Amino acid sequence: MGILREPKVFVVDDDVSVRVAVGRLIRSAGLEVETFASAEDLLEAWPSDASGCLIVDVQMPGLSGLELQTELAALGSTVPIIFITAHDDPNARSRALNGGAADFLEKPFDDEELIAAIHAAFEADT
Repeated sequence: MGILREPKVFVVDDDVSVRVAVGRLIRSAGLEVETFASAEDLLEAWPSDASGCLIVDVQMPGLSGLELQTELAALGSTVPIIFITAHDDPNARSRALNGGAADFLEKPFDDEELIAAIHAAFEADT
């Protein structure tokens, strides 16, 4: 029997201040977190047995959050994704949710709203 990984929150955002703030918030809620500056960085480190959820910025240099969603699906990942964005684009929201996103939050979001979305995503991943 393999060792089960603790659920982890993976944060992908090109804005360092957002990564730091969201990381702190998640740690303060008693959850394990790992942050990445780009979708490419996450893909390089992505464990095949990952569990938990992802918090992903929609618009980033290189691979966008929506492109990352497609890449992870191609790898067979079912880890729920919570998208965050400073530019609420109904088209991006629709693509994300139709692609299986757990939630789609507009920045600035409420801390409790994000933590609730993470807990809901963890429930969906079990």
